Amino acid sequence: MKEGPRRDNGVMSFDRPLDESALFRICFVCTGNICRSPMAEAVFRKLIATNGYDHAVSVTSAATGDWHVGERADPRTIAALESRGYDATAHRARQFEPESFGTLDLVIAFDRGQERILREWAPSEADRAKVHLLTAFDSDGSGNMDVPDPYYSDAALFDTVLTTIERSSRALFRQLEPGIRQGVS
Repeated sequence: MKEGPRRDNGVMSFDRPLDESALFRICFVCTGNICRSPMAEAVFRKLIATNGYDHAVSVTSAATGDWHVGERADPRTIAALESRGYDATAHRARQFEPESFGTLDLVIAFDRGQERILREWAPSEADRAKVHLLTAFDSDGSGNMDVPDPYYSDAALFDTVLTTIERSSRALFRQLEPGIRQGVS
């Protein structure tokens, strides 16, 4: 059964709500929430589920812009994810709300432009400190800090971007996992 939009606190919601009771709360944020951030959300959800932490970590994604609110992930995103065993078919794009900083532990951006926007939206220095680039967690990466936006490209770039997101997500998980493990034991 497909879910339609819900109203949460009077605001239209196209995504699963953030589980504020989770031990750790993370939101992946890209430009439109139809390419990179849904990829990262799907990859990270599978990482935490595979490791038995799906009850302890809440993962969402959002956009800095409102162009695609309510839309599904880009078909090329869904295809790239499905080819590697991930599912993003239920995804609906939503825009990041600055009020969300208070309920999040980590806000992950994919390029320096998004990082700048999110830090500008952060209401406090503590909230600005929650914003990081995904690739900053991957010491084995190519050295390029930005994950390219594949939207105006072909399926091959979607696969390349997914590879970067998988590698960086695994690196992020390795850094978070000791604290998560300690919090759930």
